[in-house]
This record gives sequence, structure tokens and C-alpha cells, in this order.
Amino acid sequence: MLIGVPKEIKTNENRVALVPAGAESLVASGHTVLVEKSAGEGSGFADDLYVKAGATIAPGADAVWKQADMIMKVKEPIDVEWKRMRKGQTIFTYFHFAADERLTRAHMQSGATCIAYETVQLPNGELPLLTPMSEVAGRMAVQEGARYLEKLHGGRGVLLGGVPGVPPGKVVILGGGVVGTHAAKMAAGLGAKVTILDISLERLRYLSDVMPANVTLVYSNRHTILEQIATADLVVGAVLVTGAKAPRLVRKEDLKIMQPGSVIVDVAIDQGGSVETIHATTHENPVYVVDGVIHYGVANMPGGVPRTSTLALTNATFPYALQLANKGWKRALCENASLAKGLNVVDGKVVYPAVAEAFGLDYTPVERALA
Repeated sequence: MLIGVPKEIKTNENRVALVPAGAESLVASGHTVLVEKSAGEGSGFADDLYVKAGATIAPGADAVWKQADMIMKVKEPIDVEWKRMRKGQTIFTYFHFAADERLTRAHMQSGATCIAYETVQLPNGELPLLTPMSEVAGRMAVQEGARYLEKLHGGRGVLLGGVPGVPPGKVVILGGGVVGTHAAKMAAGLGAKVTILDISLERLRYLSDVMPANVTLVYSNRHTILEQIATADLVVGAVLVTGAKAPRLVRKEDLKIMQPGSVIVDVAIDQGGSVETIHATTHENPVYVVDGVIHYGVANMPGGVPRTSTLALTNATFPYALQLANKGWKRALCENASLAKGLNVVDGKVVYPAVAEAFGLDYTPVERALA
């Protein structure tokens, strides 16, 4: 199989979907790897490292898309890439279809086979290809939130950890999954007063056993959300419904009860966001203000630390990519039920229920697509 790795072109996206070690393994398995020139440079992997691994460097994106049987990416193809997709081509990347109808319809029209990192799911419910980036984003949420709390950036002028004689800042985290857990670890480590809200009592009990004393666990409902955000310095949106649009937990009118200069970092922005007033921003222009509250909605947060993110991501994705390359997408999915859950769109059909439901599209069971 010919595996293509185009350079990411989303604003300030410096990750790459395949590192030289992965290219070497694919070549050793009998495959051809075509990497666009400078695709890995943002993550610290120069072209010559890919060449030494046995890959071929392509001069531009068109050559990669035209020749590749399987495209490996980090982020979803954007508008200028849609024309390059073709029927029968496998695309393996983060898609987050349920948050973007135009993106979904473009991939349906292409006829490509779209396997989404974020919906590959193990029998225990774990999302192995989403987890590493959720870990990075959770930790970054507190790092970025702390920055924008500084008065220089328009914030309240609060130091999250406080100092002796001055109380610490308050961090409220909506969701106790991977993002929320790692955000809590970072915030608690800084010395902040942390509250995690979640609707799963089982998850709250688990977090109670592993979190330090400065983390409080609260059952999430409309009343407790309002109660907590009213006194928060930093709110982290960390909710996830696998493959579906994120629930809106903070409404526009709720901003009026929040403290002026407080910060919202909505990590759920990839799935539409958990805050009504949030919209996607970029690393170049990451924040805006609504009703005195700073909103941070960068949709590719881990792209800000590409070296760490690329290594964490490819550690998780490569074994699945190798299965797809060795067996072809259909056989690989038939033999790996977890990988089969990653199939979202194939031959113009939506085969992931949450995506079909989001836009009222016809749904085709994945079993029928694999038959």
C-alpha cells in the first residue's frame, strides 16, 4: 500500500501524523511511504530523517493526495483539501464530523473511506486515539487559562496558586473524563482550589480516591453548574459525548453571574463546544471577550506543543495504521471491532449514528458497510 502523509495546513498546526520510526516500520512491512516536503519540521522531524527511514519526499500536497491509497493526517481536511480527496481512498485522522455539517457532506461527496481517530473505541469504552490529545489539551487548558487570567491579557489578575496569606484561584472543570482529570492534576499541582463536576457518580467516586485534597467533586446539574461558575476564576469545558456534538452546559445568560475577567477554556470546541457563546479560535487569535468573560476556543490546542503532541499521538495511532496498511481497511475493521467504531463515512454513506443524528442524515449500519 502507498501511505501518504501531507503537511498539516490548518492555522498554526505543526503536528505530523507519522514520525520517521513509523515510516521505517511501514517500509519494512513492504509499504511505500510518501511524505510531503517539510511535513515533519514543525515537530522537529526533518525530511532527511524520513529519507533515512526509507520514505520518499514529495514536493507538494497534490502528489501525496493523488498517489496515496491511505492518507494519514492529524486534523480534518479543510476546504482546500476537499478537492484532492477521491473515491476509494482511505483517510485516517481526527474528523469530529458531528460538529461540522459542511465537512461531513464534503467527505460524503468524495466517496472516501473516513476512519476517525476520535471514535475508535475499546470494549471498556476507552478512546485510545483520543486519549493522548485529551491528556495534552487538559493540561494545556490550565496553562493557557492561567496566562489569560493575568491582567496584562485582560484577566482578573489572579495567580491560580495564590501565595501565603492570599487565597488561591478557583478552577471549575465541567467533566471528569480524561481532559478534566488532567486539567485537575495541573490546577491542583499549582495549588488552585479545584472543583470537578460530572454526572457519573462512579467516576466521581474514582476521582475522590485519586485526587489530592484541594480537589472537590460535585455532581453536575444545572443548579450546581451555576453555583460553581459564579465564583470561578477559570472554567474548563471538558465534556465529551463520543462522536456526538457536545452538550451546551453554560448559556449566554450565565455569563452575567460570572466574575469580570474570569476565563473560559472550552476544550470541547472540537465537538461544537460546551458553552453557548464559544466559537473556534486559533493560536494566532486565541481569545475574545463576551460580557466581561474571556473565551479561549482554540480548536487544535495540542498543536501548540507539537513535539510532545506528535509523539504522544503517533504512539497511539501507529499500531492501527499498520493494521490498515497490512490488511486493507475492510479486513482490518472486520477483524478489529474497536477500529471498526472509527468508521464514520464510507462511499458516500454515514455509518456513525451520532453523525447522522446531528444533521438528520440517512444512517447506514457499519455492519452493512463491512459486509
